[in-house]
Amino acid sequence: MKILLTGANGYIGMRLLPLLLEAGHQIVCAVRDKNRLSVNAKTREQIEIVEIDFLDDPEPGKLPKDLDAAYYLIHSMTSSTSDFDEKEERSARNFNTYLEATDCKQVVYLSGIVNEENLSKHLQSRKRVEDVLYQGNFNLTVLRAAIIVGSGSSSFEIIRDLCEKLPIMITPKWVKTRCQPIAIRNVLQYLTGVLGHEKCYNESFDIGGPDILSYKQMMLLYARVRKLSLTIIDVPVMSPKISSYWLYFVTSTSYKLALNLVDSMRVEVISKDTRLQELLKIKPINYVDAIKLAFEKIEQNQVVSSWKDSMVSGRFRKDLSHYVKVPEFGCLKDRQSIRLENPEQALENIWSIGGNRGWYYADFLWKIRGFIDKVAGGVGLRRGRTHSNEIYEGDSLDFWRVLLADKEERRLLLFAEMRVPGEAWLDWEIDEDNVLHQTATFRPKGLWGRLYWFSMLPFHYFIFSGMIRNIASYQQKK
Repeated sequence: MKILLTGANGYIGMRLLPLLLEAGHQIVCAVRDKNRLSVNAKTREQIEIVEIDFLDDPEPGKLPKDLDAAYYLIHSMTSSTSDFDEKEERSARNFNTYLEATDCKQVVYLSGIVNEENLSKHLQSRKRVEDVLYQGNFNLTVLRAAIIVGSGSSSFEIIRDLCEKLPIMITPKWVKTRCQPIAIRNVLQYLTGVLGHEKCYNESFDIGGPDILSYKQMMLLYARVRKLSLTIIDVPVMSPKISSYWLYFVTSTSYKLALNLVDSMRVEVISKDTRLQELLKIKPINYVDAIKLAFEKIEQNQVVSSWKDSMVSGRFRKDLSHYVKVPEFGCLKDRQSIRLENPEQALENIWSIGGNRGWYYADFLWKIRGFIDKVAGGVGLRRGRTHSNEIYEGDSLDFWRVLLADKEERRLLLFAEMRVPGEAWLDWEIDEDNVLHQTATFRPKGLWGRLYWFSMLPFHYFIFSGMIRNIASYQQKK
């Protein structure tokens, strides 16, 4: 089958893509910016990529006519707290318009469980998108899920952040709200199982795991699996806004996503039927086993995707290729060079930078800078990195975005998504003489930009110098 995969660089899309390719399907990935699709060169050769922003007016001829099916995996929760529902509805209508010119027979939409009349804005928006998609000239299959548990999922990573960092929590009353978590492995089974299945045409199904748990129970079970000491004291006085700030500062989530999540956490999301589970003969994975499976992937460095990879700071929305050419004029630069005794080890060190490895020098200062960025509304350092020693163009890497990662050419180029009064690049390249060149480039915006750079000069002097020295000499402990 020829399948359109929207949201291909999102958490679900990145995991679904290899499964569809393994099944022998032709895949057309629709993304806003092809440079942010974090896949290796081999995968890029197997797929067709089209650049479409479904918020923009449809452009005729963008999609191939001979599509058989499509996955709709688009949402705007991380981009807005006020008008994300309007954006999601507009995206769905434009999606319908695009598909009118194709032969697409089925669309699969991953939505949220909606079994209460008083829904959160997030769940109202998901239901509205479902209604809009039902107006398309194709057969729609809707899968409604609650919390998805898997390495890299937003829900799992937020619970992980809270439980690993806070042995004692004073929590708002929404921790008593019940939901029905589902393992990512089961979600993918459902997504692939309904494809081309005519009994699933024009139907909406709830999908969930076997356990119905409150958020408090989920955190306590997580702590038990991880052998952590955890005490939770819930109070009725914490407002949604305070709760959102609490999630924002303690976890790696953005404030916009935190606010939308807290709004949804007051609503119970429990599956009403098991029709699809019985039809596809899927064995649901319980919550504890889902946690254990997630950590198997984490410990083996096999995390395929993370919700953080699609989380941006708002500094740019698309066309990362615009930033690949590092400017020379009107910029302030810090250049460092060092001859390498072991260029292969240095290259591996570059490819492992950030995340748990850190930045090779004055990590406490990087953490302070990340905290300042978080306070200013930026992404901070907590996005980390998805893989421990692999980097793909488009990946998030702490508060940077990977623009270029060419191991054969021995060059890595990052662009800053932190809050700065200008634009910043960090570039490493090993030349043919095995000399490592490290260049920090800053294009200031106005007087504040220049004041920012010169105020940071004392720190830059020893941070960048220490960083290149340690990249050149660092040896992984065995």
